[in-house]
Amino acid sequence: MLESTVAAIRPLDEAAMAAARELQGRLTKPAGSLGALEPLSVRLAGLAGACPPPLPEPAVVAIFAGDHGVHAQGVTPWPQEVTAQMIANFLAGGAVVNAFARQAGASVTVVDVGVATPIPGAESADPAGPRLVSANVRAGTRDMTVTAALTRDEARTAVETGIRVAGELIDAGAGILLTGDMGIGNTTPSATLIAAFSGVDAEAATGRGTGVDDETYARKVAVVRAALARHEPDPADPLGVLAAVGGLEHAALTGLILGAAARRVPVLLDGVIAVSAAVAAAAFAPDAVDAMVAGHRSAEPGATAALRHLGLEPLIDLGLRLGEGTGALLALPVVTGAVRVLHEVATFDSAGVAEK
Repeated sequence: MLESTVAAIRPLDEAAMAAARELQGRLTKPAGSLGALEPLSVRLAGLAGACPPPLPEPAVVAIFAGDHGVHAQGVTPWPQEVTAQMIANFLAGGAVVNAFARQAGASVTVVDVGVATPIPGAESADPAGPRLVSANVRAGTRDMTVTAALTRDEARTAVETGIRVAGELIDAGAGILLTGDMGIGNTTPSATLIAAFSGVDAEAATGRGTGVDDETYARKVAVVRAALARHEPDPADPLGVLAAVGGLEHAALTGLILGAAARRVPVLLDGVIAVSAAVAAAAFAPDAVDAMVAGHRSAEPGATAALRHLGLEPLIDLGLRLGEGTGALLALPVVTGAVRVLHEVATFDSAGVAEK
């Protein structure tokens, strides 16, 4: 599945992009006055192979959840059980991602791809609420400072889980996929992945996550540096990098991005966990970047390094560092507005408005 998905990812449609640029030039507004929205609409036309491209709706947030063996190194003060407890909160509709999804009119799908502890109340979750997909590859990763976090087969299974979820959501009608994540300690493998793929130093890739103190931050940087030194991950072997230093949710998000790109459906990226998966997806298939829209600039420094590596500019910058898909949801109306302009704004000719 992985190889066939990568093979299906193609460059943008130049004819559709040319048509979108020409249409933008005839709309009743000064050329370029919508700033970043104009090239975004052109790129989405190229992705869809149509001008105007389909409106990016309905929207689905896919939250992939997993736990991390590196938690044992003291990289976060939060107990590992919080991963499962927060999934229960997602399913009950009580998290920030749920509030923002309701505001944006998006649905939420939660995928257990590697949670280490039982999810409280999963059996009694409201069937009308967020959906839980059970696809647990293993109960959390191994400690990447001691051994590879995953075997290659486990990493492949997680990537292909993400591909499969993308296909199922698109087949059910999704017009845009938003990345979400949950996993206590997951900013540490995110920083390691970003350093491995972009070449930035461990300290430049590592942030304070949930807001750790100086001592914990120093330990976290040392852990990232130690994992890189132990495994010497090769960015030309993205599956090997994910296996050595990634998380199950990172691998599954990589698959989600690849699966959407193969189906020519946009993926709205959230924060540092999402963009660390995005650099892995780009290593598998450089043209997959064309399907990515950077929702926001996470406060985590590694996110900026990853976006620079991908050549993407974020749509909003609010100092967010929550994850879950929250920043992507706040950016969703911006993406929809960029496309709606091509559908609904009159041209100078049709509106009888004189051009300059």
